[in-house]
Amino acid sequence: MGVRIAQCTLDVEDIDLMVSFWSAALGYDIEQGDDGSAKLWPPGGPSATAPTLWLQGSGTGKRDKNRLHLDLVADTDPQTEVRRLIDLGARHVDIGQTGSEQFTVLADPEGNEFCVLDSAPTR
Repeated sequence: MGVRIAQCTLDVEDIDLMVSFWSAALGYDIEQGDDGSAKLWPPGGPSATAPTLWLQGSGTGKRDKNRLHLDLVADTDPQTEVRRLIDLGARHVDIGQTGSEQFTVLADPEGNEFCVLDSAPTR
C-alpha cells in the first residue's frame, strides 16, 4: 500500500457550530486553532480506521452536492445513531434514494451530506 487516508477535511462556514456537531457526533476531542480551523482527534489518537477530521473555516456556505462524503458506521443500532445525529442537528436528505438502500443519508447543520451505513463495508 502506498498511501492511506490520514485525515478528512471539511470546509465550514460556522466553525463553532460545526465543531460542536462533529465532535459530539464522532466522540472526537477538539483542538481549536486560532486561525479559524479546528482539528478533531479520535479517542486514543488517529489510526488507519479512525482518521482525524479537520474543520477548515471557509467563510462561505455549501453550494452544491458534495463530491466526496463521509460514510459512518454505528457501534450500535444504525437507526438509533441516526436519531442521535438528528438530535445533534443533522437532518434527512433526499438525493434520489429508492428506499432499499442499506444506508441513511443525512446532512450536517451546514448541509454537508453524509451517510450512516447499516453495517460496515465488507468484501
